[in-house]
Amino acid sequence: MAKQSAGILLYRIHDQQPEVFLVHPGGPFWAGKDLHAWSIPKGEFNSEENSLDAARREFEEETGKPVSGDSGDFIELSPVKQKGGKMVYCYACEGDIDPKQVKSNKFEMEWPPRSGKKQTFPEIDRGEWFDPSNAKLKILESQAVFIDELQLKIASGNRIK
Repeated sequence: MAKQSAGILLYRIHDQQPEVFLVHPGGPFWAGKDLHAWSIPKGEFNSEENSLDAARREFEEETGKPVSGDSGDFIELSPVKQKGGKMVYCYACEGDIDPKQVKSNKFEMEWPPRSGKKQTFPEIDRGEWFDPSNAKLKILESQAVFIDELQLKIASGNRIK
């Protein structure tokens, strides 16, 4: 079975315009990358877990803050298949978060490569609010469709119940 991830695209209306919250991956590989490097806060889940529950769990793990609301507060977006074959499920939710308060969980990896030394890095090193056009420049290309779909659904008022 192909791997699957679920995440939350948090949005807010600021000065009557939507903004979306994206996170930048931590670790040495992503340190110098910016354009098409950001993502929704997301992570893998297995078939025994509901994708919305997984998205909420992953948001909290990656930001240190829970996303509030019940299932009716979430906008289900169409899943996308990334180049590596992973399916990404995304739910949008209106809310607010202070990027300065974001505190991610950590992971360990061998760094530098083949050194035998293990180092610990945050899963995400920062989060930031973006207007949709700038967000589409920052987010991984395969996830940019989430921003387009969110804008359409906000305009139509179409939410899951």
